[in-house]
Amino acid sequence: MANKIIAGNWKMNLSAKEAMDLIKGISQQEIPSDVKVMVFPSALYTGLAATFAEGIEIGVQNFSENDNGAYTGEISIAQTKSVGATIGLIGHSERRAYYKEDHATLKAKVDKAISENFDFIFCCGEPLFIREEGSELQFVQQQLDDSLFHLSAEQMMNKIIAYEPVWAIGTGKTATSEQAEDMHRNIRLWIAEKYNEQVAKSVSILYGGSCKPSNAKEIFAGPNVDGGLIGGASLNVEDFTALTHSF
Repeated sequence: MANKIIAGNWKMNLSAKEAMDLIKGISQQEIPSDVKVMVFPSALYTGLAATFAEGIEIGVQNFSENDNGAYTGEISIAQTKSVGATIGLIGHSERRAYYKEDHATLKAKVDKAISENFDFIFCCGEPLFIREEGSELQFVQQQLDDSLFHLSAEQMMNKIIAYEPVWAIGTGKTATSEQAEDMHRNIRLWIAEKYNEQVAKSVSILYGGSCKPSNAKEIFAGPNVDGGLIGGASLNVEDFTALTHSF
């Protein structure tokens, strides 16, 4: 069965002190034993967060597809592991949009993570114009086909996918729980068609569209929604902890 997961993406927020206070605060909360909790702080704070985290997996928001060398500003998987990170994000909508990470680049990052035995959350999702023209299913399936579904069945077991309805993030538009479940159900069907039912049932599919305590229970009630990749609500101890109790 897929794991229940609440993952906090802190993005480019918080000072070092604020980040440490937040990770300490989350560590002191009572989290259900069947929910995995992850946080993705700024890369600057990875080592500090890993030092203070208790029962929380620490990840990085981005990493290079290269091992080492003349790649100014990049960080390698080996470097992130050396300070306590165990997982990374691949293909977040902001990386795709702002930094022009294409399908080939994301595929290379997936392959590097696999070769380094480094866990990852693969993000996918459609922008507003794709949703409005009704081609969101084809769009998301293409993202998965081009950058993730080249893996073997063994490699796909227990992986994590996050669906981000980009059109519902910061636009004033809201994705309904039915829309979230519909995409999640299709993603699981595609995995089953590409691999098999066992693989499909093992993959955790997270929702990444402005999830907060006020709407989490309804969204997580979807049978194919295994948790959330959380933005703004992950910056508050009470809000983030409340999400872990929303299943």
